[in-house]
Amino acid sequence: MRPMQHSSKLANVRYELRGPILVAAKKMEAEGHRILRMNLGDTAPFGLEAPESIVVDMIHHLRGAQGYSDSKGIFSARTAISQYYQTKNLMQIGVEDIFVGNGVSELISMTLQAFLENGDEVLIPAPDYPLWTASVTLTGGVPVHYLCDEDNQWWPDMADVAARITPATRAIVLINPNNPTGAVYPRHILEQFVELAREHDLVIFADEIYEKILYDGRTHIHMASLADDVCMLTFSGLSKAYRMPGYRAGWVALSGPRAAMAGFKESLELIASLRLCSNVPAQHAIQTSLGGYQSINDLTKPGGRLCEQRSRAAELLNALPGVSCVPAAGAMYLFVKLDPAMYPIENDEKFVIDLLQDQKILVSHGTAFHWPTPDHFRFVLLPSIDDIEEAVRRISAFLAVYRRQAAMAAG
Repeated sequence: MRPMQHSSKLANVRYELRGPILVAAKKMEAEGHRILRMNLGDTAPFGLEAPESIVVDMIHHLRGAQGYSDSKGIFSARTAISQYYQTKNLMQIGVEDIFVGNGVSELISMTLQAFLENGDEVLIPAPDYPLWTASVTLTGGVPVHYLCDEDNQWWPDMADVAARITPATRAIVLINPNNPTGAVYPRHILEQFVELAREHDLVIFADEIYEKILYDGRTHIHMASLADDVCMLTFSGLSKAYRMPGYRAGWVALSGPRAAMAGFKESLELIASLRLCSNVPAQHAIQTSLGGYQSINDLTKPGGRLCEQRSRAAELLNALPGVSCVPAAGAMYLFVKLDPAMYPIENDEKFVIDLLQDQKILVSHGTAFHWPTPDHFRFVLLPSIDDIEEAVRRISAFLAVYRRQAAMAAG
């Protein structure tokens, strides 16, 4: 019998957050080792659970959630999302402009399938959330990475963005607040993206899943609030701010010139119908989540758990020799730099595996996020302060040995 071959479409697709390093960690755990996980943005293992009122409301609706829903999502959920955006001065987003999906991840794939032709280019930040790059590739598009500037609060380098636009460019992706850097983009940066989209007739994909996770008084600006003459897709959901990643409830809201978006909207409706519907019980959590008490604010304000963990992690990491990171303005991560002169790393995936095997701690290597040089890693802020302190202690011990070995090799 002829063996089943993997599709050639996967040749350039990577999602290394769940790749070989995680396989190595699971093998070690199976052998009895306790791994300190600082790699994935899953709130549940760290005691950051969904608000009880949301869980109770979803349970209340379970018996009525056994059948399929409208392929775009239940009406009450889409109404709540529309009303939420209207409170943010996005009056043009109506109920029929919203599609509910199994998290933002599913909707990224669906919207790109409905939009891209083979060879179309999409601008994506570097570093990025790697699903964006993988999904563009799988749908026949070409991901083109624009640089974010670590020396300027990890904001996009707008000159680099503009230089990467070609006649084949169809869209720009923004991740704001950003994963993995924690950057929150100010108005003047967002307005420059709008001008580029307007000038070159581009669509903006705004990934705003971390919109409510902000520190130090930062304000999140919805991209779609800055223009009604540019086609935009705004992505958000319940997985992060409401600590419900396993429930899989996200949405995308369409805004911009209706005539220009009509064909795309029809295609997206077709794709939504092909998968029948998203998780119906979780859809019943959306209205309660958006309309109820916003407990995320208690976690991100001064003295709140996430805020304190962010501050302590940045303080400890920045105190290590040859290590630096920009304190996160939002989201749940630090993107940590290792001085190449002190740590001449050639392969950051091997570096992270060596760290795992030596110190039983798991982080994510920077090139997994399409950062061009092997000198960064992502550090997750969800574990307790005790675990963060222990994680930094282990990293410090590993780096001390690494420095000695590098110095000896240099002569």
